[in-house]
Amino acid sequence: MKPPVSALVHLLVGLLVAILGAAESVRGVSATRLEPASAQGAPQNDTQPAPKKDPLLKLAQPWPSADEMRRAKADAETRPLFATTDPLSFTLSGDFKTINEDHDPNSTKRYPAELRVTREDGEVEVIPVNLRARGHVRRMAAACEFVPLRVEFKKALTKGTLFEGQSALKLVVQCKTGGIYGQYLLREYTAYRTLNLLTPRSLRARFSKVTYVNSGTERVMGTRYGMFLEDDDDVARRMEGRAVQLQRVLFKDVDADTLETMTIFEYLIGNTDFSLFSRHNVILVQTPDLLLYPIPYDFDYSGYVNPPYASPARTLSIKTVDERLFRGPCRSVEQVDSALTNFKAKRDAVLGLPDLVPDVDKQTRQEVKTFLDGFYSAIKNPKDVRRLFVDGACSKVREE
Repeated sequence: MKPPVSALVHLLVGLLVAILGAAESVRGVSATRLEPASAQGAPQNDTQPAPKKDPLLKLAQPWPSADEMRRAKADAETRPLFATTDPLSFTLSGDFKTINEDHDPNSTKRYPAELRVTREDGEVEVIPVNLRARGHVRRMAAACEFVPLRVEFKKALTKGTLFEGQSALKLVVQCKTGGIYGQYLLREYTAYRTLNLLTPRSLRARFSKVTYVNSGTERVMGTRYGMFLEDDDDVARRMEGRAVQLQRVLFKDVDADTLETMTIFEYLIGNTDFSLFSRHNVILVQTPDLLLYPIPYDFDYSGYVNPPYASPARTLSIKTVDERLFRGPCRSVEQVDSALTNFKAKRDAVLGLPDLVPDVDKQTRQEVKTFLDGFYSAIKNPKDVRRLFVDGACSKVREE
């Protein structure tokens, strides 16, 4: 299969940027050598982020050998953290009073903390980490009391632990006190597990029970649900590719089968909060043949999860997130039917998954199964399939 034209354009642009970047780097080295010794030895502020690299530079990097990529795939597939779906209990100790007040989406402040996890032999592993607040809506005080976190590790300190091989992970947290907010997190976790059932080209998640301790006072703030999400680079390694950051990618630029699965899955859970074009809640993985594969994440704005802060974009034709709207590409009925075959074959596993997730209560199980049944009832009827997935998508030119 020939690579998409736009992918070749991205590659050529990347090569040009790399050449310019190398020239700029040489100039920077020369300038540094001319600075006085006092300037070179000046202390640096740890809270200031390192200068961002141009994402196109990654496109110009040479690919590792096939053997190296196979080894990287094997390493990613066997990360201890994602070797099981058993609930993980651990303790995070940090200055959560300050962290939970970090509502600026542009802030990159790091906060020292400790992660403590008890091994099977009863020994407690204490791992120094840095925490960063992340996210947008869930970072706001009006939506959540606890902000979503990025947990950063030093690889040398994780050797032999459950977190071996990890450098930074997103931690999705139960953002408010109360059982209902715990159920929202379990719903989103189940959405990730559902996508795992449908395709290996998806992020793995590890359900967790997190005990928060406020450092200084050592006051236990309580235990809440959470989940670690697989690192972007690891899902790319499992696909023998690399994660790339490209904007303005169109439907035609990515692998058609993966796109079809992704957009039908988003319809299944009632999620419209994604955009391929602006790379919103979508990871792009590039393989050596220059194909691009979209990997979705962040499903809290879906009808499947349906938290109180979630609402669809005003530009869409739906009013609430529990209304479904297909936002995929224009395809023929035959192409859609082919993609739906996988969903139909795994219907029982998808509907049965909420029963297998610990702590999902009876009401939540009933609600999510009813929601999923709505999808499966619709795809039984060929007229509904055409109306939902073909007529609407093909009635106007739209690239997401």
